[in-house]
Amino acid sequence: MQPSDLMRDLRAAFALLTRLPLPPPASFPTPPACWAWPLAGAVVSGLAAGGAMLALAAGLTPGLAAAGALMIATLATGALHEDGLADCADGFWGGWTRERRLEIMKDSQIGSYGVLALLLVTLARWSALSSLLAAGHWPALIAAGLLSRVPMAALMAALPNARGSGLAASVGRPRAGQAGLAAGLALAGALALTGPAALALALAVTATSLALAALARRKIGGQTGDVLGASQQLAELAALSVSVALL
Repeated sequence: MQPSDLMRDLRAAFALLTRLPLPPPASFPTPPACWAWPLAGAVVSGLAAGGAMLALAAGLTPGLAAAGALMIATLATGALHEDGLADCADGFWGGWTRERRLEIMKDSQIGSYGVLALLLVTLARWSALSSLLAAGHWPALIAAGLLSRVPMAALMAALPNARGSGLAASVGRPRAGQAGLAAGLALAGALALTGPAALALALAVTATSLALAALARRKIGGQTGDVLGASQQLAELAALSVSVALL
């Protein structure tokens, strides 16, 4: 791969998954270069971890620092993944048929299932982040950012698009090799940051993603952009939770 192709893929990843003020590529790669998605996640989580460490240095409590980290990550991604989590919860449990579930997921309004999903998952992430920051294990935040972007690539490559339209469909279906490369890069980065504990984090992310994939196939027959967003949120929670358990 040429250096120009590497830069194009990186810029495409940041343009797709973040709201950081970086110039988008002149053209997006087709199929999508999902190998770079974990790197975008690492930058987002790195910014969040840096903000949290500054908050701790200023004398704020780990709880306030964790809240700041969540705020930074949400602003950096434009709440893209949180929106997917809420839409999935509303659609999967608010509709009785595949068509109705997809209709609900496309609706911009949020329902009670979506509110509860956002509340519970965000609360759990905040609790885990608070514990990790109090113990000084900030590298686990970046490792979770790396690993949690892999399920998006894997589910996109493994499952058909359930709607045939929308952001996920317009991006295209990545090759399995690209998803495998994303997993390899994420695991290598997580190992460098957290050591052998990264293997447990990766296992938790894999189990969570397989469960979501099975549920998505049963509920709507495949994946959508909302399912991919939900996979990131749940995978990050799984990685952070295991990190806390290993303290």
